[in-house]
Amino acid sequence: MFRVGIIGCGNIYRMHAVTLSTMENVKIVAVCDNKEDRAKDAAQKYGCKYYTDYKEMIQKEDLDVIHICTPHYLHPEMAIETARNGINILTEKPMSIKLEDAEAMIKAAKDNHVVLGVIFQNRYNPGSKLIKQTLQSGKLGKLISGRALVAWSRSDEYYSKSDWKGTWEKEGGGVIIDQAIHTLDLLRWFVDDEIEYVDANISNRAHEIVEVEDSAEGVIKYKNGVLTGFNAINYYGYDAPVEIELYCENGVAQMTGHHALIKFNDFTEISADRNPNEGEHYGNGYKRYWGSGHKEQIKQYYAALENKAPLDVTGDEAVKTQRMICAIYDSGKSNKRIYFNKER
Repeated sequence: MFRVGIIGCGNIYRMHAVTLSTMENVKIVAVCDNKEDRAKDAAQKYGCKYYTDYKEMIQKEDLDVIHICTPHYLHPEMAIETARNGINILTEKPMSIKLEDAEAMIKAAKDNHVVLGVIFQNRYNPGSKLIKQTLQSGKLGKLISGRALVAWSRSDEYYSKSDWKGTWEKEGGGVIIDQAIHTLDLLRWFVDDEIEYVDANISNRAHEIVEVEDSAEGVIKYKNGVLTGFNAINYYGYDAPVEIELYCENGVAQMTGHHALIKFNDFTEISADRNPNEGEHYGNGYKRYWGSGHKEQIKQYYAALENKAPLDVTGDEAVKTQRMICAIYDSGKSNKRIYFNKER
């Protein structure tokens, strides 16, 4: 039985807590949030202890795993402290704001012989899996190019309700690191090659009270010659379904929201979509764009802890996306193309 603690009881924690509460090999022992009312409510719901100081939780509870569901800037500090105490870690995205902090998380986990996993749940949606499996099978032939589009809505009012979002210091950015990161992760995962360079533009065009970008566009070139373009904004009228398209030698793979459609040159087609009722058990406030993959990824993480399967999204895997995100910001801020060195 894995004894589990959760740090952070905001919106996303329910995706972890609900899943953990259904697993026979897991017990939620404690939750933690610096806002006592949220921590207390979560503890009452799941029949466990609550804390307002995560270090106190670590010291007082005999934990096997900690789930980190806190603001971006806290992930490295909390993950490293958890690792130093010999506790396994599953953290929400992004790993960090700075690349060196993500690398420090990986080192701490390895030095202390604990397992570090990072949530990229959209990889587990049926449409994502269909595209990945079809690419790996070779049926689509050589991947030639790809593109991604994210057009979501985050108003000034949305930012005004948060004490950390919309800041470089605590959120680490805007539309790229918070909204588009899952789509860009999927695009990179589909291409599955080392990045040669990133060339991007970022700007704030429609928000009055935030300092981070609300629009970004650019190109990511991979060492296998594949060029991918992306465009992301968070001042649209609503959260439109994300779009990904991959142009391949033998056909085109398209994803709109969670629906995937692969059209082969021989006029055959295959498709996949999520179960429309998948999110119902997460309760009010569940957001469709979170997808249905949290449950599958969390279960995969615990299967890896039991040595039943290799861990899918390790720190070493997730840092590839972190490096790409940081390069987008470096390029956008400097107006320069960012080349990746041979070791990376």
